[in-house]
Amino acid sequence: MVSITEILKGRHTGKEVELRGWIYRTRSVGGKAFVVVRDATGTVQVAISRDAVPAEAFAAAQKALIESAIVVHGKVVEDKRAPGGFEIRADDFKVVHFAEKFPIQEDLSEEFLLDVRHLWVRSQRMTTTFRIRHTTFGAVHEYFRDQGFWEVHPPMITPAGSEGGSTLFELEYFGRKAHLTQSWQLYAEALVLAMEKIYYVGPSFRAEKSRTTRHLTEYWHAEMEQAWAGMDDVIRHAEGVISYACQRVAEERADDVVAMGRTPEFLKAVKPPFERMTYDEALKALEKKGMEIEWGKDLRTLEERALTEGKSKPVIVTHYPRVTQAFYKARDPKHPDLVLAFDVIGGDGVGEIVGGSERETDLETIRKGLKEQGEDPKAYDWYLDSRRYGSVQHAGFGMGMERLIQWICKLEHIRDAVPFPRTPSRFAP
Repeated sequence: MVSITEILKGRHTGKEVELRGWIYRTRSVGGKAFVVVRDATGTVQVAISRDAVPAEAFAAAQKALIESAIVVHGKVVEDKRAPGGFEIRADDFKVVHFAEKFPIQEDLSEEFLLDVRHLWVRSQRMTTTFRIRHTTFGAVHEYFRDQGFWEVHPPMITPAGSEGGSTLFELEYFGRKAHLTQSWQLYAEALVLAMEKIYYVGPSFRAEKSRTTRHLTEYWHAEMEQAWAGMDDVIRHAEGVISYACQRVAEERADDVVAMGRTPEFLKAVKPPFERMTYDEALKALEKKGMEIEWGKDLRTLEERALTEGKSKPVIVTHYPRVTQAFYKARDPKHPDLVLAFDVIGGDGVGEIVGGSERETDLETIRKGLKEQGEDPKAYDWYLDSRRYGSVQHAGFGMGMERLIQWICKLEHIRDAVPFPRTPSRFAP
């Protein structure tokens, strides 16, 4: 048994092979049937001649509909007329399962395709994205492990949030109130004082009613935390992991990258350093583009798009106003109204890919910040222990994996970066 990608790379030309897959497209002309077969790695054409296979095999090839599961045996030949330049000339063709008429045809609405997502995931565009996603996730793990980080695993069920109560999913936990995690943030700050350099890749949940092309209510987070490190230290890791992922995808998934509308050369050029500007400098740059932003306001999609317009690499914005930021972000000692926080912003409308900061180490400043954000410091007492016993300078960030994949694949909507998207209007299939 061989895979289609091996056939398309010319590794089996002139050889007899067995291929298992599903019918992607089919047509019959006279005494021949031409069946395009798909597997997890791609598609290839199979030519079935009436006089080259048993009668029942040819009848099965003519009868089988799209998505029927098949096993074909035959010789691989190079044929420029065939999709991909190769063809299997069958000497046997078996249908393992005859599919019913497939409900997905051309020109169907996005809502219908979301309703039948369990079937739409079989499309070539979806499986191409999933292969790139696989390589991207592997690259993130490789980067952090190569940099000496330990992988750790925080809980998904938490007593309190790290990013504000308005975006917490609440659940009943044996008669008590609990929440789905927004981020590993609070647990990372406990673990980092034990392990010093840690990372995590897993799901996070945000109850944001944002109906945009870059928001999901359930998404995958790549997060890191480092002791004895400041904001600039972790910015270098943010640049490093994004670049490393881009290099790996360009090397391992070149054909898939082209199929998604990027080029391997575009991704290979994503190397540190990225352009960097402060929040104040960003406002000045936007002002030159005719966009007046009130100081202290978050940068919206429109502003992020303007800052990255015409740029092939992400842009880093640092030193945000404290009034817009979470309680755990460290104040800039030179400018107390700012925090040592940063975002890495991707182009093509993707926006923030990474958000990070140096962490506040002063116990009373954190308590005050919690109260300012309407939180009860008593609910965070266990977290505050990290400032009572051996606190040191530390910093970290969270990277939205779907946003990184959306940017790498040049996807119009983030929901196509994940097999089964969760949004405010959809939690099924």
